[in-house]
Amino acid sequence: MGISADWSDHALWWPDRNMWLTRTRFTLDQYGVQADALLYFTPVHKLLRVELPDRRVLDCKVDFSIKTFNAVVQLCKELGVRHPEELSFCRPLLPEHLKQNYQQVRNRKISHAEEMSRGRSPLPPDTNTFIATASSNGSMYSRHNNSTVSSSSSGSSGGGYGERFLCAPVRSSSNKNTPISSPMSSGGSGGGGWNSNGASPYNTMNNKMNGSYSPQPFHLNGGNDFDLDVLAQSGPPVPPEIRNKMLRPKNLVERARMNVAWLDSSLSIMEQGVREFDLLCLRFKFYSFYDLNPKYDAVRINQLYEQARWQLLNEEIDCTEEEMLMFSALQLQVNLQANVPQPDVNNVAEDDIDAALNDLQITLEGSSLSSRNHQHVPELSDVLRVMKPKKFTLKSFKKYHATCRDLSVNFQKSPGDIDSSFSISLRGCEVTPDVNLSQGKFGIKLEVPGPEGMTEYWIRCDSEDQYARWMAACKLGSKGKTLADSSYDTEVRTIQTFLAMQKRAPAPAINPSSFEINPQDYVAARFLKKMKGKLTQRILEAHANVKDCNLIEAKMNYIKAWQSLPDFGISLFVVKFSGQKKDELLGVAFNRIMRMESNTGDHMKTWRYNTMKAWNVNWEVKLMMIQLDDENISFSCLSADCKVVHEFIGGYIFLSLRSKDASQTLNEEQFHKLTGGWS
Repeated sequence: MGISADWSDHALWWPDRNMWLTRTRFTLDQYGVQADALLYFTPVHKLLRVELPDRRVLDCKVDFSIKTFNAVVQLCKELGVRHPEELSFCRPLLPEHLKQNYQQVRNRKISHAEEMSRGRSPLPPDTNTFIATASSNGSMYSRHNNSTVSSSSSGSSGGGYGERFLCAPVRSSSNKNTPISSPMSSGGSGGGGWNSNGASPYNTMNNKMNGSYSPQPFHLNGGNDFDLDVLAQSGPPVPPEIRNKMLRPKNLVERARMNVAWLDSSLSIMEQGVREFDLLCLRFKFYSFYDLNPKYDAVRINQLYEQARWQLLNEEIDCTEEEMLMFSALQLQVNLQANVPQPDVNNVAEDDIDAALNDLQITLEGSSLSSRNHQHVPELSDVLRVMKPKKFTLKSFKKYHATCRDLSVNFQKSPGDIDSSFSISLRGCEVTPDVNLSQGKFGIKLEVPGPEGMTEYWIRCDSEDQYARWMAACKLGSKGKTLADSSYDTEVRTIQTFLAMQKRAPAPAINPSSFEINPQDYVAARFLKKMKGKLTQRILEAHANVKDCNLIEAKMNYIKAWQSLPDFGISLFVVKFSGQKKDELLGVAFNRIMRMESNTGDHMKTWRYNTMKAWNVNWEVKLMMIQLDDENISFSCLSADCKVVHEFIGGYIFLSLRSKDASQTLNEEQFHKLTGGWS
């Protein structure tokens, strides 16, 4: 072409086949390119608007030609986030996406002819069609009009509120600074256009509308990277007009429909209909957080804290009133500590070698305990109140003498009374807390798997200490660990700490009259009316329990408390099992999948991954089949593409294979084998 330039970042894109021609050893003939084919010679790195878990938006260069998983890995490296395999991209959703299942919408999808007439390329059958048809841009090569802000612009793909997020101006391609900004504080719209050199007109637009608001990008020492410390700190509060447009699922089915938006990790974002300047959300997808270390994970911990906070505020996960106040107190402590000098984690953290030796010692002690003969295995013995709920009968708790030994609990009405005894195997059971501190209720709900499904047992403890010991025993037993395991005492202390943070302090540590709290920033909407007028007082009383935490401790306690909630880490899907007429829920967690009732969320059956022999998908009819030790199950997914369910299961199995020996290397090939579904 006679132009002296670096073309190393360019590749050929074939819109008619929706594919990149990146195999440079292939001839055009091998790709099937004919003389009349239209190919675009275009940069593979393009600007993408990325909304982080803390709801701030980054403009960053992302490789549109590699698999989405690999693009996320590269982006996380730039952001300073370790273990990128836990995150992924998803599309922003609109309120109407929660009103009906994806499969109902899919039946009305645009035909091939209409796609072509609109200037869009047809999409291959192996893509996630929801993601592809959700793209807000027509052609990747059309420029937005700088003088208008329309619903078809990239900003309006932001789930009803993305148009109000403001991105700082983008530098030229020679400057690799990544601009970052906070949500816009007032009425302007951020959807507008981009001029030919990639600069954003947002600054000019908003200076006119708001007078003085002019965001500036953050830089690290004026170099080629932005300041990672910015992402390790919470941004300013999101304005109410933006908060009011965020999605709040009203029931379990609507929560399940939110999982429609995940991109396919095995395809490039370009192949899924995403175009330059589109908005995607970066979120923690797999709730199995490996090796959270304050020494290395300041950004990761803050983004996790923010994702947990928004899940609670937007009611994507349930909690009790006491738990909500505890979360509010921890959030308040985070805010108070944000501008206070913090201890140096590099100085207070243990030496890496000493920490490794301590871990080894604990492991060896646990193994030696586990290997002792049967007579020396510790046991737990107490008087507990137990009920096995049945339909159409009065519910009452009866006292039993309970003994926990190995992985089972034996119940007797009186010691030695064999006739009235029964046993429960803890291995594989579902353990749910049922605690209300204000009522003095310390309950444990056990769902025990059996041939006919899940059998419920409700256990009531008399004291907080008794509850902590039995809850820890049940949780470890469900994972196949006995009381001899070295983590038992740690689990007991964790539960006790969690309960202590929920207690109401006799007096606040801060004078309520001198401190103003915006309730919407701290408490989910369903609690606002209930605690109206006394909310500030209650939050400050709860804050007295956590007032001594530093910034990183407050965030870590928030994350740990979030992980302790009964519904934590369960990704829901609306499914229809083969041979059944009504829709049900499928819950996918880090170690199991659950068949659940769609209205109440009751678990009807649980299958652990370690009992799965194989899982396959019939891609033509979108039917997923799972082969287990004692049965085979099959179902179709109604609320999302079945590739999303397939990837969740394969992804969790991949994460379970991680070990400290391989913590520094990421086996991308293995991830794609487990989640891709084609090889």
